[in-house]
Amino acid sequence: MSTEAVMDAFDGEQEIEITVTGRKTGRQISHPVWFVQEEESMFLVPVSGSDSDWYKNIRRTPAIRVAANGTAVNSSATPITEPDRVDHIVGMFRDKYGADQVRSYYPKHDVAVQVPLG
Repeated sequence: MSTEAVMDAFDGEQEIEITVTGRKTGRQISHPVWFVQEEESMFLVPVSGSDSDWYKNIRRTPAIRVAANGTAVNSSATPITEPDRVDHIVGMFRDKYGADQVRSYYPKHDVAVQVPLG
């Protein structure tokens, strides 16, 4: 499936399911998360920022599976810690989900995660 087809499959979705490898158990762990897309990548913001367990898991093992709407992609997650890039991604979250929603669900946004879809 082409990158464009994958992005189209996720377009319009409000939530995806991510599957990561537990850093302590080694088991596959799935979570529903919000996301935004830009330039052939998906971007995620952990609800508790760098304190989120799934974020800590991808720092140990960057393999990630993202799935929604019958489409799934295996990729490698890259943590983003540069404040300007994190702010840009949080701004995209505000545009998609609304500033009030982002403010209430994401009290700490010190990091983000990039997931290439190609």
